[in-house]
Amino acid sequence: MADSTTPHQVAIVGCGIIGRTHADTVSARPDATVTALVDVDPAAAQALAARLTEAGHPEPKVYGDLEAAIAGSDVSLVAVCVPSGTHVTIAEQALEHKKHVVIEKPLDVDLAKGRRLGAAAARAAGHGVVCSVISQHRFDPGSAFVAEAIRAGRFGQLTSAVATVAWWRSDEYYASAGWRGTWAQDGGGALMNQGVHTLDLLLWFMGRPVTIQAQAIRAAHHAIEVEDTLVATFSFENGAVATLHATTAAFPGGRTRIAVHGAEGGAELEDDVLRRFNADGNKEDLPVEQDTTSEAGSQQLSTNGHSRQYADILDAVSNGTAPGIGVQDGIEALAAVRAVYIASTLQRPVKFNDVLEGKYDDVEVSRGVGLPPQ
Repeated sequence: MADSTTPHQVAIVGCGIIGRTHADTVSARPDATVTALVDVDPAAAQALAARLTEAGHPEPKVYGDLEAAIAGSDVSLVAVCVPSGTHVTIAEQALEHKKHVVIEKPLDVDLAKGRRLGAAAARAAGHGVVCSVISQHRFDPGSAFVAEAIRAGRFGQLTSAVATVAWWRSDEYYASAGWRGTWAQDGGGALMNQGVHTLDLLLWFMGRPVTIQAQAIRAAHHAIEVEDTLVATFSFENGAVATLHATTAAFPGGRTRIAVHGAEGGAELEDDVLRRFNADGNKEDLPVEQDTTSEAGSQQLSTNGHSRQYADILDAVSNGTAPGIGVQDGIEALAAVRAVYIASTLQRPVKFNDVLEGKYDDVEVSRGVGLPPQ
């Protein structure tokens, strides 16, 4: 059990942009330290090591693969920050060594591999090993406040939701790394890479989907394999419906919004900040200054979700409890993404449970992304 004198010792696997986020987050904690950096590109790992030491943190050792890092350094937790298509492979390797694991979203690009990891994580949990998937926006104060209201029935019967991720990514962004915009390593485009967090919140708020319909296109970025624009509709077990829109073709880049509507209230989040909240049949918006039960709505606290989730994960490691977000949550988010792609490919509604259980595992979704209709 870690405490301030025996910190969690973390290996960061993948030293790109998101690896830096994890390294900065871990290093900022008094109960954790980055002891190893792993990357097939030595320059990337060395640059991140220099970043940490320049900030006054202990210098981590640099390795070319995880096996070498585990053999050569004290490591208790592995943060998986490599391209999405290799997430499960690295996570399984860490679990085999009984190391705790944090996987950056998405769980992977392959749902069958995700199920396999779910089984491995369940076995590891029996030995006290924690495995969690990053879904940091569930830890945003506004999102948590809305989820609590939904669970308490304060919105009445949920009726609908609208979610949109309207971002811009340039051709240079996709060309900056060979794996970007590919099915094999990115696993999809605007939905899988940029919109997966918003879809995860939609599932958290609305519950389990029943059917999904969708259309995915390449509207502006024709050099990539995956979609840059997508729309989908969902029906849920609670009777509600929702629309989801995700794009990286909205120059110069818009906002992320999710609105939840019910018969007695609702809420709207914009760029992770709670902008509107009605509940219990009241017409008036809840002013932020009256929100004494939560810090939802505070722009100052709308960021740094990785820090909040790491606090949850490391508490779980220290106390021998389950993390707030487990591998099954990641599997269900991945299944929802794949259901959207399958629905676009087949051009018909698909059942979420059928996708989750593997009925459509043989569908090649890359053929479901086309040019805009003429």
